[in-house]
Amino acid sequence: MNTKRFENKVAVITGAASGIGAATARLLWQEGAHVVLADIGDEGGRSLAASLGPSAMAVKCDVSKVADVEALVKTAVAAHGRIDILFNNAGIGSFANSVELQPEEWERVIAVDLNSVYYACHFAIPHMPEGSVIVNTASISGMGGDYRFAAYNAAKGAVINYTRALAVDHAKAGIRVNALCPGLVATPITAGLQQMPGLQEEWTKRIPMGRAAQPEEMAKVVAFLASEDASYMTGAIVVADGGTTAHTGQPEVAQFMLPPNG
Repeated sequence: MNTKRFENKVAVITGAASGIGAATARLLWQEGAHVVLADIGDEGGRSLAASLGPSAMAVKCDVSKVADVEALVKTAVAAHGRIDILFNNAGIGSFANSVELQPEEWERVIAVDLNSVYYACHFAIPHMPEGSVIVNTASISGMGGDYRFAAYNAAKGAVINYTRALAVDHAKAGIRVNALCPGLVATPITAGLQQMPGLQEEWTKRIPMGRAAQPEEMAKVVAFLASEDASYMTGAIVVADGGTTAHTGQPEVAQFMLPPNG
């Protein structure tokens, strides 16, 4: 196995300071990439960049702001001359149905989860040579509805179809575009589930594999999609959810069966 699939490639990663973004940054860096780590905070991105060394750089970026994303792309191109891999990973959630949800919260979720993907692609694609790759973090929540996840469901569903549009539009330029749809992943964002008694257990009970994913498991999928191993994949919506969406949601009948001769 080639452990340097990304030798001298330039990767821009949003939401890079923690979770899936940080795990992906480490993996791409380990396999030879120069990584540009974009995050809304200063400390996390800088700390990760410092740990990776001179082939990593951190850029403070609020991906909901057009000017910040444009500056991010300009910084990456000024440093490296091009962008080979764009991983649109930054995202936030909310918990409200459409009556409870305030307009400003809706707008913030759409801005961070959806608009940011367009902003990054708009500015980065002109600097992406043939053979470049875009990976967008969507979600299984973009494939169906969840209780009180109205804004998140809408944004991630849009990311899925925007990924398809990007793939079609830029295939002839040699740019591949795919989306990752994770299920539950053990990240700082989902750590809050543990504060709600019984929720973690109920959630994992609905996952056939019986556990949340680790960020490193998602990073390996992103790396595959970004590599030549996926050279004929574009417009693909790749689900990595431990079997959650494979299940109809119906109960496991065996749990309710009487024992033999019972």
